[in-house]
Amino acid sequence: MSTPPIQWYPGHIAKAEKALIEQLKKVDVVLEVRDARIPHSSHHPQIQKWIGDKPHVLVLNRIDLVTPVSHQLWLDALKAEGQVPHCTDAQHGKGIKAVIKAAEKVGVSINQRRRNRGMRPRPVRAVVLGFPNVGKSALINRLLKRRIVESARRPGVTRQLRWVRVSQDLELLDTPGVLPAKLNNQEAAYKLAICDDIGTAAYENQLVATALIELIQGLESSKSKPGFLPNQVLQTRYQLDPTSITAADYLATAAEQRHQGDLERMAQQVLNDFRKGLLGKVTLELPPSVH
Repeated sequence: MSTPPIQWYPGHIAKAEKALIEQLKKVDVVLEVRDARIPHSSHHPQIQKWIGDKPHVLVLNRIDLVTPVSHQLWLDALKAEGQVPHCTDAQHGKGIKAVIKAAEKVGVSINQRRRNRGMRPRPVRAVVLGFPNVGKSALINRLLKRRIVESARRPGVTRQLRWVRVSQDLELLDTPGVLPAKLNNQEAAYKLAICDDIGTAAYENQLVATALIELIQGLESSKSKPGFLPNQVLQTRYQLDPTSITAADYLATAAEQRHQGDLERMAQQVLNDFRKGLLGKVTLELPPSVH
């Protein structure tokens, strides 16, 4: 992608990363939350380095925003990589029980080892990790069955490390979304921006909206499995055929038709339409096996 690079690394994130690395020493199991619309791009490149050989539970959140075909293709692809994803819609409480069971299962073996050494059992300590705004706090609130952690569709809302008790068997560490110091993978960075998973100071709306249009054009023209995307995503919403036109020209033409040529307003509309699900259930990346 030849567009200008996206970079965003606020001071509170840098500080939180140092605190997180220290707290990880106390953690038994890691719950990694990813965005189901971008399962690979929302995988933090440093997570494996941070967690080492600690047990790892993968949570695909926002499963309500992807089609059943996309959901199944990604499940199969991740399982082929040796991962067992737990799919959730944290906003509406779906899939939460399976996540609790997966975390508590780790605690059983940990406490057995403690008993063998003459130590008392204790709650399993889990950490929730992921990029900003992938739904970590919403997940914790559902796990707790009450709103204890601030949750909003705004990147960077969670700014403090905090331990919260889920049950007598499980404690959770909520963390700020931690971005890499440098977003070297710019294709992933643009997808994170499209999904509103990084701060708006990192990018220009027009560039990101153009990238979204280009991604949808590419997916629609690819030989992806029928049902991976809704039919004619852009044409259905904007009554404008995206074939045989560049993404930049598509945005400009749509702006002329809808906002008197105001590119910024059109870019904001395209991004908001995607984020609110008004374009339908759109997954932005194909599993590697489908390419």
